[in-house]
Amino acid sequence: MPLHQFSQLTLSAAGDRIADVESDEQANSSTRAQEHVVVRNARSGAVVSTLPACAGCTSQGLIFAPDGRLLTIVEDKGTTRIAISGRGADRTLATFKGIAQEPEFSPDGKSLAVLATFNAQKQSGATQAGVRQVGEIGETNDEQRIAVIPLAGGALRPVTPADRYIYEYDWMPDGSGFVTTSALGNGDDNWWIATLDRVDLASGALTRIAAPATQLNFPRVSPDGRTVAFIGGLMSDFGSIGGDVYTVPIAGGTPTDITKGYRGTFTSLLWDRNGLTASALIGDRMAIVPVGSSAPQTPVWSAPVSISAGDARFALSADGRTTAMVVQDFEHPPEIFAGTAAAPRQITHENRGWKPLVHAESITWKNEGFDVQGWLLTPAAAVPTGKAPMIVSVHGGPAAANSPRFVWEGSDADLVNTGYDLFLPNPRGSYGQGEAFTRANIRDFGGGDLRDILAGIDAAEKVAPIDDNRLGLMGYSYGGFMAMWTNTQTNRFKAIVSGGGLSDWLSYYGTNGIDKWMIPFFGTSMYDHPAPYWAVSAIRTIKNAHTPTFIFAGERDVEVPPTQSVEYWHALKAMNVPVSLVIYPDEGHGIRSPEHVLDYRKRIVAWFDRYLGATAPTH
Repeated sequence: MPLHQFSQLTLSAAGDRIADVESDEQANSSTRAQEHVVVRNARSGAVVSTLPACAGCTSQGLIFAPDGRLLTIVEDKGTTRIAISGRGADRTLATFKGIAQEPEFSPDGKSLAVLATFNAQKQSGATQAGVRQVGEIGETNDEQRIAVIPLAGGALRPVTPADRYIYEYDWMPDGSGFVTTSALGNGDDNWWIATLDRVDLASGALTRIAAPATQLNFPRVSPDGRTVAFIGGLMSDFGSIGGDVYTVPIAGGTPTDITKGYRGTFTSLLWDRNGLTASALIGDRMAIVPVGSSAPQTPVWSAPVSISAGDARFALSADGRTTAMVVQDFEHPPEIFAGTAAAPRQITHENRGWKPLVHAESITWKNEGFDVQGWLLTPAAAVPTGKAPMIVSVHGGPAAANSPRFVWEGSDADLVNTGYDLFLPNPRGSYGQGEAFTRANIRDFGGGDLRDILAGIDAAEKVAPIDDNRLGLMGYSYGGFMAMWTNTQTNRFKAIVSGGGLSDWLSYYGTNGIDKWMIPFFGTSMYDHPAPYWAVSAIRTIKNAHTPTFIFAGERDVEVPPTQSVEYWHALKAMNVPVSLVIYPDEGHGIRSPEHVLDYRKRIVAWFDRYLGATAPTH
């Protein structure tokens, strides 16, 4: 039975229609599911229309025009088409070689802006497969710019300077230009030093508003055009958004943290005539939070779920009375919820036939003065016959969080179906408990966060029959580093899996494509002060490693080059520690090809089975 997926959700200004990209995904499929753009009634969830599908294409950037028409960005083999449909006619606004995203209509509804990369060499973002580094190595970078096109007809015209990479933007309310987050040079690498700027539409001239000490996302301009709000915080990946809400005058100045000390992490932001509204992760719950001019207010809604939409994590109608979002948790598949912000209700039932594979329980524990949270997943079909083996899954980042996602396929489902419990901790450095908690692992990678995880295992063992002699550990990216590092710090785990991991922070610094992300965490460049980088390198303590380890990585990974995995594999081989390494061709930071995904999933289960011995759900 397929799982019906919803993505790129957007809500019309009137709050009467929802559009999104939908597909029916088969578990363990070696092919990608066909996507369809679907328009639904926002009250009943009934399908109003379905746009013609394009085989092999991807659709995104859905947004309703002020007059109710729907805009869609379709990419097909490197060619992007921007189209608008409705009122009985479909029209292509622009077609070009390259990629586009983040469409926004001008306040008067007469123009459209997008982030466009003409003749793109790769997909946008450091997690995508990088351009092969062959021949003479130079500084030829993709340039993501704001480009504008009149809806009445005309060419797609780049507005922003060619040497600045634009990450995000918002129209000025009078249509005179934009507020952006941007940086000079390489877009993959320089987001961590991005500034908040204003761009004039007519001339393209850029004026600095602020250069915050934090990373920043979601620039939003107040309806009166006087103030800019953004989310600022310690962030380790573009797109993994978390922090406090800041405001700064449009004329420039020092940003003010208007949510300072908040015991939660803001993850997206909208600003309309009703004021600022944010999504926030508060402990184990996702919330919608009105943000006043100087402080956050009481959440109007919260639940232990994950929510998503096309722009922010939730969509609002123009009057703020209707919200819409995709909602899911570990036990319940994704569905669309819509209604008032205080009481959205489920309006689709496409996945009604799915039963939960797991029982999920949120666990909290104290360690070294911190309140820590994590999720324990046990097989729903388990029979109480004894203690079960458990796999600890460490999230990437480190500025991120393990959040509820429906378990139906993938490594989590494979392991649960084989009889493993899963433990998903959110140690210090994670989102969900405020900036002080997120910043608590600065210059302490693998220190306090590892101690939090080990204490969390003890907490899990108090509430479930877990066999402490059959523990495994796995992680990807920062979680992959934690897997490599943990092998040198404790023998508590009997098998380890590391994906896209870091083994040597010294060699990593000079070979990755995003070296600037480490400065906020280490305080200085590795070239200026190598000691803290070497202190947390698994290679430094590699002779303490004894746990069998399966390693996998992408050949064209920009964020964490596969040489990090080769270095670790080579060291374990030299010490006769059981180890296996697979490097998947043409993959970036995150394995995407369905055949490669199926391969590493089978290898993960086989690796844990070999050393932990689970055969079927046992409790």
